Amino acid sequence: MTAKKKVMIGLSGGVDSAVAAYLLKEEGYDVVAGFMRNWDALANNDYLGNPTINDPMCPQEKDYEDAQKVAEKLGIPLYRVDFVKEYWDAVFSYFISEYEKGRTPNPDIFCNKYIKFDAFRKFALSKDCDLIAMGHYAKKIDCDGLSFLVKSFDQNKDQTYFLSQISQEQLRSCLFPLGDIDKPEVRRLAKQLNLAVADKKDSTGVCFIGERDFKQFLQNYIPAQKGQIVDINTQKIVGHHDGVIYYTIGQRRGLGIGGISGQEALSWFVVKKDVKKNILYVASGDEDLHLLSDTAIIRQMNWISTIPVSPAHVGAKFRYRQKDTPVTLTILDKDSVKVVYDKPQKAVTTGQGAVFYDGDICLGGGIIDEVYFEGKRIDR
Repeated sequence: MTAKKKVMIGLSGGVDSAVAAYLLKEEGYDVVAGFMRNWDALANNDYLGNPTINDPMCPQEKDYEDAQKVAEKLGIPLYRVDFVKEYWDAVFSYFISEYEKGRTPNPDIFCNKYIKFDAFRKFALSKDCDLIAMGHYAKKIDCDGLSFLVKSFDQNKDQTYFLSQISQEQLRSCLFPLGDIDKPEVRRLAKQLNLAVADKKDSTGVCFIGERDFKQFLQNYIPAQKGQIVDINTQKIVGHHDGVIYYTIGQRRGLGIGGISGQEALSWFVVKKDVKKNILYVASGDEDLHLLSDTAIIRQMNWISTIPVSPAHVGAKFRYRQKDTPVTLTILDKDSVKVVYDKPQKAVTTGQGAVFYDGDICLGGGIIDEVYFEGKRIDR
């Protein structure tokens, strides 16, 4: 009899990974679980406590408690593994350095690359596991000796955007049990199994750091530098900010700009951040030409399975949940590509991920480094 393959599932304390663990057992795998502790809120002096009187537990500890309940219910062993140092060195330090440059990074992409599919994978191998598994909404298809990352059945929850930096080796050794079902089915199965996390809400916020006042959180690591908010059209000062790094391109809320005498009351939005001069530039109304770009240079490229023949007409996502945008991609070197959009796009922002698709196949992705409109570089 062929021995069962041993799989370690990343059990987060949420409903997705819980159901993924159950499905692996149903498929006949020898399943063990690992709970990753990647952020020490107390040591990093940024945990203010849970205001709920009856539940003062740190959210991460509550997640671990939920993971324990799931593991016990499913009858699988649970390891608790500490990657606090790895997360700080490979993910969080990069995250902070990008914000200091005025860019808008996406730490979840690098969290997958360096923690979930690297450090966790190595830990699983040390426990004699053959494979790892995650509760991501994505698919893996093996064909002609290669593994391909493919969009999930539930297009609304598809997470291939966040997996765009994983390697072929990492993908080859991973399973995605939720690839062929949707979120309502996950909830239904969790309730049917009477799992403690069946009605637990989905986590949001920064990978492993969680939900919090993000501006306040960043102020723990990057000192606030107040400055002027300037109308990019008139060059007039229209308000003051707490620090340009705390704002994102296209942001309309929380700017604190009141009515201006003699000017029609229109909503304002961020169009540019000048970190050196500490000026936040805004525009008003529905006219958002300042947000448009038609070309971008993408660096830190990672190709998951195959490199397309250049130039290639492919789909691109410049942010999560965005519909695929048709673009022409030209390879510049092994780490960089030039991307020309079929139609101008709004708020393509440096520091964010650009991910490329051939239909439903995720080819890979990189980091938006330069943005242009009508041949002119846009400093954002």
